[in-house]
Amino acid sequence: MTTDTILSIFLGIGLAASVGFRVFLPLFALSLASYFGLWDLNENWQWIGSLVAVLTLGIATLMEVCAYFIPWLDNLLDTIAVPLAAIAGTAVMVSTVANLDPVVTWSLAIIAGGGTATAIKGAGATGRLASTATTGGLANPLLATVETGTATVVTIVSIFAPILAAILVIIILVVIFRIYRSLRPKAKT
Repeated sequence: MTTDTILSIFLGIGLAASVGFRVFLPLFALSLASYFGLWDLNENWQWIGSLVAVLTLGIATLMEVCAYFIPWLDNLLDTIAVPLAAIAGTAVMVSTVANLDPVVTWSLAIIAGGGTATAIKGAGATGRLASTATTGGLANPLLATVETGTATVVTIVSIFAPILAAILVIIILVVIFRIYRSLRPKAKT
């Protein structure tokens, strides 16, 4: 495995994790990175670097980020975004992974890309539902700000420092797991 292949895998994992926070933001950033020649995409996915894709994904990103600041709409958006995150997480992995057999690429994309995005999006949706139930949605804009900020940071780090992004993803997944464990009902002994 070459250094380019390893970096492309780390890029894909970082962007897939970002998809778990905001579906369109990492796709938009990847589109910009490809458009400006910062990252080369697999030949079947080069359309993501087109001007039309940059503009379309930019508008979708803006609409998604704004929609998450509307408390009733954010929960509705989560019901759509959980399965969409799995698809988008898989897509960013497939589009970025370089020099691997297609079977390995797709397996990695489905497991690491789609799995990471779905785990993070599911945790976020659960957190937002709990926030809505406990605060009547008043804390949801704060949660939306944290999610958008995290997606932005992880996306930027993924593009410019993919190895660091992979480390950030591990930290994020550990934090989510610990929060889940602390909230889970304790077994009676």
